[in-house]
Amino acid sequence: MIMKEYSLNPVLSIFFFLSLMILFLEMAVAQNTTSTIPVNVGVVLDLASLDANIALSCINMALSDFYASHGDYKTRLVLNTRDSKKDVIGAAGAALDLIKNVEVQAILGPTTSMQANFVIDLGEKAQVPIISFSATSPSLTSIRSSYFLRATQNDSAQVNAISAIVQAFGWREAVPIYIDNEYGEGIIPYLTDALQEVDARVPYRSVISPSATDDQIVEELYKLKTMQTRVFIVHMYRSLGTRLFTKAKEIGMMSEGYVWIMTDGLSVDFLSSPNHSVTDTIQGVLGIKPYVPRTKELEYFRARWKRKFLRDKPNKIDAELNIYGLLAYDATTALALAVEKAGTTNFGFQKANVSSNSSTDLATLGISLNGPNILRALSTTSFKGLTGDYLFVDGQLQSPAFQIVNVNGNGGRRIGFWTPTEGLVKTLNPRINKRMNSTATSRVSTVIFPGDTTAVPKGWEIPTNEKKLKIGVPVKDGFSELVAVTKDPGSNTTTFTGFCIDVFDAVVKALPYALPYEYIPFANSDGEPAGTYNDLAYQVYLKNYDAVVGDITIVYNRSLYIDYTLPFTESGVSMIVPIADNNSKNAWVFMKPLTWDLWVTSFLFFVFIGFAVWVIEHRINDDFRGSASDQAGTSFWFSFSTMVFAQRERVVSNLSRAVIIIWCFVVLILTQSYTASLASLLTVEQLQPTVTDVRELIKKGEYVGYQKGSFVLGLLLDLGFDKSTLMVYSSAEECHHLFSKGSGNGGIAAAFDELAFIKLILSRYCSKYTMIDPKFKTGGFGFVFPKGSPLVPDISRAILNVTEGDQMKQIEGAWFGKKSTCPDSSPSISSNSLSLKSFWGLFLIAGLAALLALIIFVVMFVYRERNVLRSSDSTASIWSRIENFFRIFIQRDSTSSTFRQSDLKDRNGISLPPMCAPSPSDYSVHTEYPANRSSASYDSSPNREAPQEVV
Repeated sequence: MIMKEYSLNPVLSIFFFLSLMILFLEMAVAQNTTSTIPVNVGVVLDLASLDANIALSCINMALSDFYASHGDYKTRLVLNTRDSKKDVIGAAGAALDLIKNVEVQAILGPTTSMQANFVIDLGEKAQVPIISFSATSPSLTSIRSSYFLRATQNDSAQVNAISAIVQAFGWREAVPIYIDNEYGEGIIPYLTDALQEVDARVPYRSVISPSATDDQIVEELYKLKTMQTRVFIVHMYRSLGTRLFTKAKEIGMMSEGYVWIMTDGLSVDFLSSPNHSVTDTIQGVLGIKPYVPRTKELEYFRARWKRKFLRDKPNKIDAELNIYGLLAYDATTALALAVEKAGTTNFGFQKANVSSNSSTDLATLGISLNGPNILRALSTTSFKGLTGDYLFVDGQLQSPAFQIVNVNGNGGRRIGFWTPTEGLVKTLNPRINKRMNSTATSRVSTVIFPGDTTAVPKGWEIPTNEKKLKIGVPVKDGFSELVAVTKDPGSNTTTFTGFCIDVFDAVVKALPYALPYEYIPFANSDGEPAGTYNDLAYQVYLKNYDAVVGDITIVYNRSLYIDYTLPFTESGVSMIVPIADNNSKNAWVFMKPLTWDLWVTSFLFFVFIGFAVWVIEHRINDDFRGSASDQAGTSFWFSFSTMVFAQRERVVSNLSRAVIIIWCFVVLILTQSYTASLASLLTVEQLQPTVTDVRELIKKGEYVGYQKGSFVLGLLLDLGFDKSTLMVYSSAEECHHLFSKGSGNGGIAAAFDELAFIKLILSRYCSKYTMIDPKFKTGGFGFVFPKGSPLVPDISRAILNVTEGDQMKQIEGAWFGKKSTCPDSSPSISSNSLSLKSFWGLFLIAGLAALLALIIFVVMFVYRERNVLRSSDSTASIWSRIENFFRIFIQRDSTSSTFRQSDLKDRNGISLPPMCAPSPSDYSVHTEYPANRSSASYDSSPNREAPQEVV
């Protein structure tokens, strides 16, 4: 017994110890509970909706997680939940009750943007922060309430992502389909601006009432189906969106060729908790969703939330955590941090001073004393939340990125991302994105569009009623090669022919799809033209015609209200004038082959070459010696006689021979060119334009012509022509008739028209007229379509396809080939005279050769006579030295072999070979020296003048 009692004592001791520990813990908890300060906050949600229940569960979990990790905080948020009952008035009443009766310090909610619009006003009046994690309408920003904080993405943030998708796939039009309330209307201005920035039009806006019946939805869809646009952007609530897509599938608008894009609201609603019956109706639809990075914390929270939600709502098995739940979690965390940061005093309200007789609920609404402090704390609070970096900037949560999803199967497949800095990208890896084009479809994964096709829809179709395009065609009398409208009175049929008609037919055939159309003449009932080309283009703006085909020129003023395709003809406006033989064969015609600068240069070079030869030859060649007049005459005669190669004088210096050889080559080319040019002037008819300058026409007041109904009239008036001097013509024959009369006899001196018409005139009268510059640049001929028509880019690409191939040559040959036998009648109006520009190279070579020869001669002369120049009086002046130099220079060089041979021939009567000197045995030489000089003083310098010789 003693042993048993002893064995029980340790057990009793353990139980006693545990009891004491539990008692101490309860006392500590009680003490801690009594030390915390409860802070009332309101929650206003549509508790009947699944999203609201998901958000509410996340709010409760956020408070539990926050205070579990921040047990030392003195404040504790106490939730006061109210049901707004999916009603604007219900939300406002719930908020009023929370502020007035509960005196909450902040409100989380409400759910929709329309509800938030009323609640924000209450919060502003009572200075209670309103934190909404689901009100996304941009219109709420215009309220400019400092007590409203949007803890979600603004709808305007996603419009650039949508426009990037439209631009990447090359769609030129898009129709927004949105709900008719503040939520739907708020995004439209921003969406329209974003689409216009990428050159995409919004031709129509489809507005659907929240209470619309299925029949009304189908009626609107059929209206969209009859239009040509096939790109639709849907922005509405889930309930209405589900009905819309269901009806769209029923009437065949979810088939191939259609494009549907959902905004983030629908994308989140449809894809967060996918329902097979819903996803089956939106196969191939593109969607925008806020991007939330996947982290371990997020996955752990998702698992915890799923267990808790199924425990609380066991009948909601298909519920999935969505972006609104995550935003609610982070918004609650931010509010808990801000309340703690704001302090623990002044949680009361200042009552309003109003009389009891006139008081209302709004009039008696108090003002929160701690509201401004909480607002400041919220504005400066930042942390790492489940959705990423959490920070308010001007009361708005910033958007880091959006993900692009494509609905396939029972869910959404991510095909890319959009970021404010990178634009459309396939991944968020910067290294990969740098190698890609931000606007190309390659920056997203393959998209499976409605109809289970990967082929990118062109974004528009011919309306289902197969209405033909009404093509307006101008009616005119002349230039039928370009466009002609012929009506058969017997059969009452109209035939359209011409170059422009054939080009348009070929372009339509080159399109990758069928395009039904019919030509309609722009004429009155009597068959006369119904107006000018401007009037015809304006009919497209008035939607009387779908397009215009003809010789329509691309000009700026029309492009303000219609669109042109790319031009299919050469562009420009030029002047056509008569040509005449202006070659006057008078007595001075021989001067015309050379211009005055070439005449002067040739004369100066003849003089310079003669001077150079005289300088080199006059000391060693008797032909260039004599009196000054003889030497000058000989030099000029020798130089100018090279013109006909009749020079008789010998040249003995190799330097002179080199100069003469080069100069003779220059003279040969110059004379031959002169002969050819003179022969052309005397024998060939020189056709020149009668007018070469527009200013000359204006100055003289000459009459000029232009085509009837052409925009050229405005161009001529802008150039300065008087309207009284302008005359019209309708055909090439009328233009020729006006030219035949002449400017002073009821005709014209020049005509201005586009190049295509001028070429037609010249093809008929190529021997009478010519086209001269200047050419005024225009856009050429193009086809006219309504402003923003999706046909314009396709037609323009087809024009390039036709003009770059052989088909355009065949069309031109069919209409212009048989009349293009005339040579090009657009001569360059330049002088037939030869100018210095053609020969300056030859003159440069000859001049350098002569100058080099002179330099070599002077250097050799100075070196040979250096002793004589040095022996002159050192006290002599510079002028005396110069005189002595020129005295020696003009003297005969008796030491030259030429003069020695000449002397020997004169004395012996024998002509010696130039390279053979006489030997001493042939003759004796006796030299007499002056009496006053000894033989020892004789200067044997070769530069000294030779003494008298006696044989």
